[in-house]
Amino acid sequence: MTTPTRRSVLRGSLALAAAGALARPHIANAAATTATVWWAQGFIPEEDAAFKQLVADYEKASGNTIEYSIVPFAPERQKIISAVTSGDVPDLFQNNPGEIIALFAYQDKLVDVSDVVETQRELYSDTALISSYCYNNAEKRRSYYGVPYATAVIPVHLWRSLVEKAGYKLDDIPKTWDAFCDFFKRVQDGLRKNGMRSVYGLGLQVTTNGVDPNGLFNYFLIAYGGGGIVAKDGRLHLDDPQVKQAAISAIAYPANAYKEGYVPPSAINWNDADDNNAFHSKLMVMDFDGTISTEVALYHDKEQYNDIVTMGLPLSNSGQPVPSQAGYACGLIPKGAKNVTVAKEFLKYLIQPKTVDGYLKVGLGRNIPCMPSVVKNDPWWFADPHRKAYTTQGLLSPTSPAFWAYNPAYAEVQNTHVWSVAWADVIRNGKTPQQAAAKAFAQVEAIFAKYPIAQT
Repeated sequence: MTTPTRRSVLRGSLALAAAGALARPHIANAAATTATVWWAQGFIPEEDAAFKQLVADYEKASGNTIEYSIVPFAPERQKIISAVTSGDVPDLFQNNPGEIIALFAYQDKLVDVSDVVETQRELYSDTALISSYCYNNAEKRRSYYGVPYATAVIPVHLWRSLVEKAGYKLDDIPKTWDAFCDFFKRVQDGLRKNGMRSVYGLGLQVTTNGVDPNGLFNYFLIAYGGGGIVAKDGRLHLDDPQVKQAAISAIAYPANAYKEGYVPPSAINWNDADDNNAFHSKLMVMDFDGTISTEVALYHDKEQYNDIVTMGLPLSNSGQPVPSQAGYACGLIPKGAKNVTVAKEFLKYLIQPKTVDGYLKVGLGRNIPCMPSVVKNDPWWFADPHRKAYTTQGLLSPTSPAFWAYNPAYAEVQNTHVWSVAWADVIRNGKTPQQAAAKAFAQVEAIFAKYPIAQT
């Protein structure tokens, strides 16, 4: 979705023309008022410091007050769900977990923020706009219910030293999807011949826990040609033979790799952080995992940091680019918020290019801006090899939105781990990928039946 369009070409000209205006804070200098904000705790302490500085700068520029709580990631998820369920809500929180933007929009529980998005609309990537343009079932229409400020994708992480110990070079790595993954099976075989019995070639999260297995399945599905499983109009397309075969293949490859012994045995029970820890301990050579948190965690251990190689996705088996399914951190304003005006003004301030660029850089590039012009105008995003590969993949190469952006039914598909249960059916229950897929297809169709999207 980040391939050039007429609008994206126009953006470049508009961005230059608007540069002077964007440099000034977009603040409504009205009487001082207060908004309550919940924000997820950062991956590193510097991210929390950056948010506190962001708030201080906004308060100074606006005269408004932000009463904020920085909450650890998992507890914040629970707190948000509880607040929206009870109706006792803050003025602003993030889409944590990511899919609540689509679910809450469908349930008419979010304030329309089109006026906020409009302030930077021409600078956003196409995928960022699609991902925040969700369907409201009460109003039978789509609109912007989230304000994107950061994006993340799933790159490839690998240990250069382990590849070389197996007798290979990075240049030996194939360029197409299955050949790429099969290469790391050969690396494992080479390491075993050298006496390294406890290292596995592939870090694949074939688990029914957390968000990682959902991302992994979706990437395999897209790579195999199943990216059209949910159409832009919200309709499910499991009746498409190409989508069906792609889903079967996306079940088969990870499950069979596990059964063949090329994935750590513990992977079937991993939580989201476990593959990071396994990778850091060099339990496996390669890992598909979201963001560059894997690398950033070792930022101050330069020997280890420099031994990791960050790569974008291989091509499809037919040699075509595979779009990275991008996730977006968005600001959401729940219905029932007491100070919508200040919440919106704070978001307008955050998404100014200079502001969001500085805010995200503090996190060492673990999250990327949603605006291509921001990174193109700041060489910092390309000065480090990990950031360069990740930024290029996530913002300057083809991307696609999460499937639930088109229909929140897919959020329930992911939250019930339909696809990773299919892996378990192959691994543990002796089913063939076709049998596991048939069961999964029936579940997915039943879930989509609960989320009708009016067609216009």
